[in-house]
Amino acid sequence: MTAHRRPAQTKAPQTQSGAVAKHRAELLRTMLAIRRFEERCAELYSAAKIRGFLHLYVGEEAIATGVVSALSGDDAIVSTYREHGHALARGVPMDAVMAELFGRQTGCSRGRGGSMHLFHRPTSFVGGNAIVGGGIPLAVGLALADKLQGRDRVTVCFFGEGAAAEGEFHEALNLASLWQLPVLFCCENNRYAMGTTIAKEHGRTDLALRASSYGLVAAPVDGMDVLAVESAARRAVDGIRSGGGPHFLELATYRFRAHSMYDPDRYRDKTEIADWKGRDPIDALETVMRADGQLTDQALSAMEAEIAAEIDLAVAAAEEGPLEPVEELTRFVCSDQEAS
Repeated sequence: MTAHRRPAQTKAPQTQSGAVAKHRAELLRTMLAIRRFEERCAELYSAAKIRGFLHLYVGEEAIATGVVSALSGDDAIVSTYREHGHALARGVPMDAVMAELFGRQTGCSRGRGGSMHLFHRPTSFVGGNAIVGGGIPLAVGLALADKLQGRDRVTVCFFGEGAAAEGEFHEALNLASLWQLPVLFCCENNRYAMGTTIAKEHGRTDLALRASSYGLVAAPVDGMDVLAVESAARRAVDGIRSGGGPHFLELATYRFRAHSMYDPDRYRDKTEIADWKGRDPIDALETVMRADGQLTDQALSAMEAEIAAEIDLAVAAAEEGPLEPVEELTRFVCSDQEAS
């Protein structure tokens, strides 16, 4: 399988200008890979190559890229149904993700999970979750196990602001705070729970303030700025590792596409969409890098060509991948062992 290049992890960005430029290039490449991968997914879905549900992450790439960059390779990630970006940023092989979307046995979940249930043990990507808020208590459970067994590991849980209206959000944050668990809650606040705006969904829309009421260290972050996201995530992870208990980041962002491929997206004002597209996180990082002399048109073209070739290979591999045999359908339902 073709391994997607993972951004530098475990080490803080070096101050030396060459190292900083290299690190920013890695961040940019990760965001571009996520964007181009998802754009191809939209085309493949329209061509009926990908079936079922498909929730795209376009516009939110800075969050997955920045947060994952602050983690060690052993840290666990719990995700949502909009998890392609989290998986790719983590380093789940692109061809394994694409094969999963095609329902092929070579997919990271053997083609049984599809878009909403990516899973990859080698990178500690514990999985996407199709239930709104469903991953939050799972993350708390993982963090509790780590604490009880003395493992130096942080569990990161991604979820949308819609999940903050669910009961398990409150129960999980309360227990995480009570037991001082090593978990980082990352709320991707894209302002819409499907078609419902946050103002019609929450009595109070300051979600970081709400999290802090449970005793968590909480902060709002510009989720369209990958450098700001990475910096905030690094401070949070360092705080957790030093015994500071659970942390919470409210990451303000916006999805440029509809909730899912089935969504006609008639509830958002076009002016609002255009305004947020004007804050495109990829364009923003490119602007910073060009101003600092760290990016040229030639380098960007080469990066785009490399990503396009990687996606082409992933699609070709997915096309040729085998389907799960009918005889295998009862495996992994309860156990991989036959009943005696």
